[in-house]
Parts: sequence; structure tokens; C-alpha cells
Amino acid sequence: VQLQASGGGLVQAGGSLRLSCAASGITFTNYAMGWFRQAPGKEREYIASISWSGSVTNYINSVKGRFIISRDNAKNTVYLQMNSLKPQDTAVYYCSASRNHPGAPVPGEDPLEYDYWGQGTLVTVSS
Repeated sequence: VQLQASGGGLVQAGGSLRLSCAASGITFTNYAMGWFRQAPGKEREYIASISWSGSVTNYINSVKGRFIISRDNAKNTVYLQMNSLKPQDTAVYYCSASRNHPGAPVPGEDPLEYDYWGQGTLVTVSS
């Protein structure tokens, strides 16, 4: 199983980036997908998740209205469109795949709900 994240880089505050995560080795439509991030010296933080069909999404409050999670099941890829970036968004961003999340259409904030993780891509937002 491989989750290959890409699209990170250096951007000025107010700018945009789109992260991609290509999955292989899994039946992509069996998995809900999520994005997390980890800033230096901080714990890994949940950002957003999306159901297998793409019809249900969830976000943390700090990115609502700025970030959009989406997926293309034909390409086995999940995306994170990040707009109006702030210096506090600086972190390594990780994609993740979750097969079992009982009682909810999408997995939540607990990393233990996720079965597989990508290697991370660094996003740096300058002020």
C-alpha cells in the first residue's frame, strides 16, 4: 500500500496550494480519506476527511471556508485545495486512508481510525 502525497511548497500568506495524494495497493473506493498536518513541536492534527463517494466531508473549524477536500475515484487520488493560507498553516501534511469508522460516514480526528498513511509533504507559508 502506498499513499504518495505531493504539491507542498513555499507560498506567501494569502496564497493557495493544492495537495494531491495518489493511492495504490488498495481498493480506493473501500476507503474514506483524510488529511492531517503536523507543525514543528506539535502533535499531528486532523484537518479534514471525505467519504468513499465524496458526498460527505468534514473539516476542523480553523480551515472551514479556506480548505476543500475532494477525491477522484477514477484516479485513486484525494486532494486538499488550500486557499487564503496563513503562516500558522505551516506544517507537514499527511494523507490517510480509513476503512472502518463505525457509526459515521467519515472518519474523525482520531489517528487510530486510519489504516494507512502517506509520507507527508511540507507546506511553508511565509508572512
